[in-house]
Amino acid sequence: MIRILIADDFESWRAEVRRLLRKRSDWQIVDEVSDGLLAIQKVVELRPDLILLDLAMPNLDGLQACGRILNSFPAANVIFLSQNTNSEVVSAALATGAKGYVLKANAFTELIPAIERCFT
Repeated sequence: MIRILIADDFESWRAEVRRLLRKRSDWQIVDEVSDGLLAIQKVVELRPDLILLDLAMPNLDGLQACGRILNSFPAANVIFLSQNTNSEVVSAALATGAKGYVLKANAFTELIPAIERCFT
């Protein structure tokens, strides 16, 4: 069972991601949060196998949250799920140690394979 935390400030988007991920019976969404600080707190509390992290969130952006998460839990799997297409931002996100970067526009075709790559 792969335990997943979703961190995105838009509830409607989290609902779409939930629907997509529920297609897999071996994946469990352990919680959802709407900002970077809550993401860190939930990672400490729940120790999910995978964190799906948006870049633009209140209180602490995804880049900073990812850095803190991976500093404390280097084995954590983080995939950024963002609408930002700027190549410098994508490079900065991957430089944090994240395992992937999926554009929200492509999530319905690319997210499941990106997650699978983290665990194969």
